[in-house]
Amino acid sequence: DGKALLACSVSKELTDRFRAGDIIKDAASVVGGGGGGRPDFAQAGGSDPSKLGDAVARVSELVR
Repeated sequence: DGKALLACSVSKELTDRFRAGDIIKDAASVVGGGGGGRPDFAQAGGSDPSKLGDAVARVSELVR
C-alpha cells in the first residue's frame, strides 16, 4: 500500500551494545516514520518506501 515496514532483531548477547528500538527509530526516520520496541526486537513503519535502501544503509552505519 505504498508504505515501508521495518523490523530489527538483536541477539540477547548483544543488547548491551545495540538496542533494536534505538536502531529502528533511527532507520524509520529515513523512510519518514517512527517505531520502537524491545531491546531485542523492534518494528517501524514509514510513508516513503523508495528510501528503504537508505534505511538499510543507515543500519549498517549504526552497527559498525
